[in-house]
Amino acid sequence: MASTRCNDRVVGAILASWRYDISGISPDMRTDYEKHLVACPHCRARQKFHRTLDVALAVLTSLSAFFFLFALAVLLHVKPLESVAYNFFGLETVSMYQMLVSAAIAGLCFSLIAFTLVLTATPAPSYLSGLAAERAKEIEKRLPDSIKAMRPR
Repeated sequence: MASTRCNDRVVGAILASWRYDISGISPDMRTDYEKHLVACPHCRARQKFHRTLDVALAVLTSLSAFFFLFALAVLLHVKPLESVAYNFFGLETVSMYQMLVSAAIAGLCFSLIAFTLVLTATPAPSYLSGLAAERAKEIEKRLPDSIKAMRPR
């Protein structure tokens, strides 16, 4: 990315200020930017980087929520923590469970809020749905005609 330069500095600066997301503008205005993204390897690479970053953020926040849910499930089913809490930390069992469950619930809430913010602030959902649609078209092209005929239109 650093070794290439943008073909049109004005259009490149506009795209950079939008984080290379042109999904929110009207289709009439989008054509010039789409042409620029096809012609300019620098802007195309930057757009790919930004979409990869958006998807990575969505995946990380969803994994975080999953692991906090897992932590809650473990807390409800693991009894050996009682002796650890009592012997090493001097905590009573009830206070230890309340503390750990409260931390897991707070982490889960924070993860869900972060996941919601990532999905609303980035074009990741539309980007992923576009990728899924392209992949479905590729798979459909390789299907035998007998299976294509069975599919409702």
